[in-house]
Amino acid sequence: MSEPMLSALVWFRRDLRHTDHAALFHALKGARRVWCAFVFDTAILDALPRRDRRVAFIRESLVELDQGLRQLALTTGVPHPEHVGLIVRHGKARAEIPRLARELGVQNVYANHDDDPVALARDAQVRGRLSDDGIMLYTFKDHVVFERDEVLTGNDTPYSVFTPYKRAWLKKLEPFYLKPYGVEAHARHLAPVPEALRRPAGQAVPTLTEIGFEPVDDLVLPTGMSGAASLLADFLPRLDRYRETRDFPGVKGPSYLSTHLRFGTVSIRELAGLAWERMQARSQASKDTEGAEGWLSELIWRDFYHQILFHHPRVVEHAFKPEYDRIKWAHGARANAHFQAWCEGRTGYPLVDAAMRQLNQTGYMHNRLRMVTASFLTKDLGIDWRKGEAYFAEKLLDYDLAANNGGWQWAASTGCDAQPYFRIFNPVSQSERFDPQGKFIRRYVPELAGLPDKALHAPWLARPADLAACDDVVIGRDYPQPIVQHDEARTETLARFAVVKEGAAPRG
Repeated sequence: MSEPMLSALVWFRRDLRHTDHAALFHALKGARRVWCAFVFDTAILDALPRRDRRVAFIRESLVELDQGLRQLALTTGVPHPEHVGLIVRHGKARAEIPRLARELGVQNVYANHDDDPVALARDAQVRGRLSDDGIMLYTFKDHVVFERDEVLTGNDTPYSVFTPYKRAWLKKLEPFYLKPYGVEAHARHLAPVPEALRRPAGQAVPTLTEIGFEPVDDLVLPTGMSGAASLLADFLPRLDRYRETRDFPGVKGPSYLSTHLRFGTVSIRELAGLAWERMQARSQASKDTEGAEGWLSELIWRDFYHQILFHHPRVVEHAFKPEYDRIKWAHGARANAHFQAWCEGRTGYPLVDAAMRQLNQTGYMHNRLRMVTASFLTKDLGIDWRKGEAYFAEKLLDYDLAANNGGWQWAASTGCDAQPYFRIFNPVSQSERFDPQGKFIRRYVPELAGLPDKALHAPWLARPADLAACDDVVIGRDYPQPIVQHDEARTETLARFAVVKEGAAPRG
């Protein structure tokens, strides 16, 4: 049997955990000495506002990852475990990783796949620079259950419709694909950070100020692996009711794990495995499995959008359906004013405004409301989906290019398996259906909190007595009049989409 290679470097990116980690497992299994690194990549960070919740989330999660690696070394008998942990750099990753690999003298660098087109280009540059030094870069699937070409049609082409993709995904699923990577079995190969590369004890991860960002004091989401574990523990007792509660923003229905999935502080295999096992166990007991099935379906949507992005990277800038690039979206001063009102939660439609204010205040938006607000922007205001997508990309704590792009193109009817162009969400009926008592609206639009439930969804139609009882609120002064009339906007949208509808008869 050949001797394992001497040393390796694991490059953490969107996988900030030390358990069930594909790249870390393969590095530890194949090398005698393994170091771990993360780069605050200025190629990404320089485009962000100086106060960014995502950078704060990453920073806090890295602190826990650093501690977790050290604890792993301690429990497996690594010499000088106090010096094991993360090596954190601040600069362009395409330069920092090859430089660090040379400084450490490693033979291989390990990382997990990232199919963002920009990330693929970066990895290609890193691979080339490492190769110049005789160092190999190996990458592995870790962020999804099935990726790239693993789920294809009978013609070996990627799926573009979710339902048949889901059927094929479930047919392919078996315990092997959900098995965790046993990092702990090989953790004895973790290596102490060389003295020349060490930062002072407890300061392995630079502060936000040190990397040019402002401190964040309103990050309410728990961070790191422990944060993910606490959210998961809170969600599992609610899982069986997931399907019936997930669409109501005033109810504690979702898992709230999307940010942790985005940054890999929890394993997708663990989550999919829990849902799948619940489905199997309850099915055998003849009990309802809708909750687990619904949650697993959402995880499959995530895989679906990632494989769409991999096979069709043009969706980043263009409609999945090329003919939809011919749509003439609203532009000019009126459209700009409408867009600003949408961003700031001043549209005059309470559910839309509450959702946008939630996003701006917390960095989170309920999934149902992502669909409602996206539909409103594209089909009530007639504004290009790419503007909304970019705004979400700036604000969402759980921003993920594949899911964000897929969701926006679905709502705008320009994407694969999209909402048909003639199905246009009515913001008032959506409000009445999914926030009937106005719990969510009252939290984020407090100026309307005193209105009775029925008047809350369309306050411009409220009786004078109801408005008077609501601290004499005046629509148009204390809360805006609707910036568009939904029925008129719907007619304009159908006309706008006529350029691509190819004779399809409007319905609904």
